[in-house]
Amino acid sequence: MAPVAQRVRGTQDLLPADRPYWDLMERAASETAGRAGYQRIETPVFEASELFKRSAGEGSDVVSKEMYSFTDRGGRSLSLRPEGTAPIVRAYFDGGLDQEPQPARLYYVGPFFRYDRPQAGRYRQFHQFGIEAIGEVHALLDVEAIQVGWEWFRRLGVGDLALKLNSIGDEVCRPAYREMLRDYYRPHLADLSEDSRLRFEKNPLRLFDSKDPEDQPYKERAPRIVDHLCAPCAEAFQIVQAGLRAEGISFELDPTLVRGLDYYTRTVFEFQHGSLSGAQNALGGGGRYDGLAAELGYRATPGIGFALGLERTLLILRQLGESAVEGPDVYAVALQPADQAYAGRLASSLRARGLRVVLDPGEARLDARLRKAARRGARVAVIIGPDERARGEAVIRDMRLKTQATVPEGEIVAAVTRTLGEI
Repeated sequence: MAPVAQRVRGTQDLLPADRPYWDLMERAASETAGRAGYQRIETPVFEASELFKRSAGEGSDVVSKEMYSFTDRGGRSLSLRPEGTAPIVRAYFDGGLDQEPQPARLYYVGPFFRYDRPQAGRYRQFHQFGIEAIGEVHALLDVEAIQVGWEWFRRLGVGDLALKLNSIGDEVCRPAYREMLRDYYRPHLADLSEDSRLRFEKNPLRLFDSKDPEDQPYKERAPRIVDHLCAPCAEAFQIVQAGLRAEGISFELDPTLVRGLDYYTRTVFEFQHGSLSGAQNALGGGGRYDGLAAELGYRATPGIGFALGLERTLLILRQLGESAVEGPDVYAVALQPADQAYAGRLASSLRARGLRVVLDPGEARLDARLRKAARRGARVAVIIGPDERARGEAVIRDMRLKTQATVPEGEIVAAVTRTLGEI
């Protein structure tokens, strides 16, 4: 009989072998964000579709091609959240965070949804760690946001990072640049990809998002927005660059970096990794979005944030080896069914001391079970057989040195702890 269903394309099962990496990333997110004063926030996984249409822009790929939208029983159009910033800005106002000391520093870890072609590290349900600092316009917050992201990767042991940096101006200087960009591209429209021709009128800055080979020569020769910033935007960008240098964070100016959503202003940035190829080398990024709140119908309020992909980061952690995957401290073996209760009691005593203990009550041969303990990465085996149970003892085996000793029940915890300390 065929299975009822298979895993939906573009999704993944998070299996136990990857869970330690996931725990490591979430723990690093909590510690890194928390030390910078960010507090955790969680928003619903679905919102009113209009929230994303107004934030991302009707012409964006997110809205036109990627959102999972549906009509509920009340006739409302809802969408699974494709990104985290717009929902958090909504929650900032709905929850009264705008009335508290500013800026509100918030972070999140959770799932998001986009219909896109699955690739290595890119799924239709994906997970991100992100931060948002809302309510303050100073460019040093841009530096802080980048620093938090940089520190998260450092805590995970992820090196070989490239930080791409750009400024895309604001509502003062960007309109004139858009027209300059249209003037530059207009003679070449026939040579551009279909997506780029559509972007030309709706949002010419999005032409820089194109990965199509026929568009690349024109991107490289296009006028750079950093050469046409208004004085406040230029000053803010200088503050960001000076702040990063002061923190020892290296970066590369990338005049084609614009990010994929329409709400960004001024600073935009992206973290990339050398071990990932081509268009899949981005681990995440972010930028400033001072116009988003007003676009959503709230009071104009500045903000800065980022979103970093857990799935892409997981690819790198796997490459780094098994440092995140910890086996049990102790593998407890009951040789006979009658030994199981005694072995279970010893396992409970060891767990009460904070040790990770796996109990094997099976009936396989001892050598087979010791091989199983080794495959699990156990550091110590505690073996209970009829003789040990009768005498109130246990065999303590060092799985690395393959040495063992028999100890009385009252000394088992101390013997295990001592053996673990020597490994």
